[in-house]
Amino acid sequence: MKTMVFFITVLLNALSTGFFFTWSVSVILGTQKVGDLTYLNTMQNINREILNPAFLIVFFGSLITLILTAYLQFNNKTVFGLVLVSTIIYLIGTFGVTAFGNVPLNKELEGLNITKLNLIELRGFRTYYENAWNNFHGIRTISSIVSFILLLTSIFIQKTF
Repeated sequence: MKTMVFFITVLLNALSTGFFFTWSVSVILGTQKVGDLTYLNTMQNINREILNPAFLIVFFGSLITLILTAYLQFNNKTVFGLVLVSTIIYLIGTFGVTAFGNVPLNKELEGLNITKLNLIELRGFRTYYENAWNNFHGIRTISSIVSFILLLTSIFIQKTF
């Protein structure tokens, strides 16, 4: 069971890290090239669609299985330490930043009737939203990558001891 949970943890974290990295190197670059109304409309639609079972399983499952894996590795202090640090980084830098940074911005955007804004208001909100959202996204992407690297490192250490 311990090995299976560890495997699932690595898989879910790989998917989560890949999602955030891919978003950084594709979606953000693509949305920077569209007009303000298109950008805000696109982000509203993405924010509605992202809350689907596949994403939720990967995003929440990563955190849950990291915690479970840390608990299961308690007797192996080196692996436990790496997994614990990986868990803390994911909890604060990926999960926390999403919950307390990106999600409030998404809710703010959702409450906005963008069709009633003039061009200056559209530009102003887009600039505010996009800059803040992308900054938070950068933090969660780097955190996810570091968390994943620590998780991978713990596997190699576990296999050498």
